[in-house]
Amino acid sequence: MIETGLNNRAHQPPAPLPQRRAGRTLVAAAILSVCAGIGLAAPAAAQGVVRGTFGDWQMRCETPPGARTEQCALVQNVAAEDRPSLTLLVIALKTADNQSRLLRVVAPLGVLLPAGLGLKIDDKDIGRAGFVRCLNTGCIAEVVMDDALVGNLKAGQNATFIVFQTPEEGVGIPVSLNGFGAGLEKLP
Repeated sequence: MIETGLNNRAHQPPAPLPQRRAGRTLVAAAILSVCAGIGLAAPAAAQGVVRGTFGDWQMRCETPPGARTEQCALVQNVAAEDRPSLTLLVIALKTADNQSRLLRVVAPLGVLLPAGLGLKIDDKDIGRAGFVRCLNTGCIAEVVMDDALVGNLKAGQNATFIVFQTPEEGVGIPVSLNGFGAGLEKLP
């Protein structure tokens, strides 16, 4: 059992997965529609506020309806260059009670749910997380980030999130960790 907050499943991919080059795009509308569906609700007229940029990450903030305070999250959206419909939205945030830090990854509809979401940091296998729910914007994998996982993410250069479209076909999507540590420290 991996102690980083990710659950290692019994069946593993048959071989190490090749990394695929990814282009980084920050699409405000997509980010806000997904954030609205997973806890960073935005009023219909608002588009969210970028409070800061930390390397390849943006801190986006919204005040959800009925909330007294603004909620912020670190966000990075990446798309596989060779598969433009294969995008990941990676979100790091603190829970409303400030007791935990969450890592949410939104994968497109059509991924193989039982295989979960794999994670490697700088080619070190960290483990897998299960998908917790699907919305019309995608399927969400979520883990509570313990100190070990946060340390790995802060120290790493690149994370590779692995999604499966078939049991035999895993696709590794690289996500830059440049600025992750500084951004996480600045989350209110």
